[in-house]
Amino acid sequence: MKRNDPSWNPWHGCHKYSEGCKNCFMYFLDKTRGRDGSQIYKTKTDFNLPLKKDRQGNYKIKSGEFVRVCMSSDFFLEEADPWRDEVWEMIKQRPDVTFSLLTKRAERIKNNLPADWNDGWDNVTFAVSCENQARADERIPLLLDIPAKHKWVSLKPMIGEIDLDKYLSTGQIETVLLSGENYEGDRPLHHEWVEKIYKQCLKYDVEFIFGGTGNYYIKDGKTYHLGYKEQIEQALKSGMQNRKENSR
Repeated sequence: MKRNDPSWNPWHGCHKYSEGCKNCFMYFLDKTRGRDGSQIYKTKTDFNLPLKKDRQGNYKIKSGEFVRVCMSSDFFLEEADPWRDEVWEMIKQRPDVTFSLLTKRAERIKNNLPADWNDGWDNVTFAVSCENQARADERIPLLLDIPAKHKWVSLKPMIGEIDLDKYLSTGQIETVLLSGENYEGDRPLHHEWVEKIYKQCLKYDVEFIFGGTGNYYIKDGKTYHLGYKEQIEQALKSGMQNRKENSR
């Protein structure tokens, strides 16, 4: 998982769903463009992106890439139900590409899998987004109950202390990504919260990626207000990373 991984947005727009959505980056960016992030629509130029080719006949999404799906929406959004089967078919046609499906609507995953899913496709990794302990306890058990080859957890934005020990102990979670709140967000990330998750990931040899501190980071009783680049730099400088050799 890398910052420059390609993204694929077959649809755009979303409804705010839980506490972590309060300062949604998509809503913020849409507002700067004079748009309403709650307006949901099937994209025109991006919908069939995995099958698009350049003038030389090569796929625009290269073989071996890790593609983040629905970064400007939610893959399991109800309004996208009429479009999802077609997207599943495109994912199936590109077994050489890994598609990462991140959702807050974990309760909808199991009933919206393709008919030939069986125990999962090798090129699909599922993730749930959990902003606090309540959402972790609500969504992660649903993730663990899904037949899938690859699973990870996103604590982004992390707005409350979370304990993942019992979930990491299952051996099903491959990666934990953690970041604070940015854009218009003012809910702080506490250093001890990050350290706790980092140590739990080390305990179970789970990949841990500290992606950014967020706008406000509290350490040793002091609050730091950081710009976006500083947020990334400080996360890297913290030493709290447990990246695997094959990490994207």
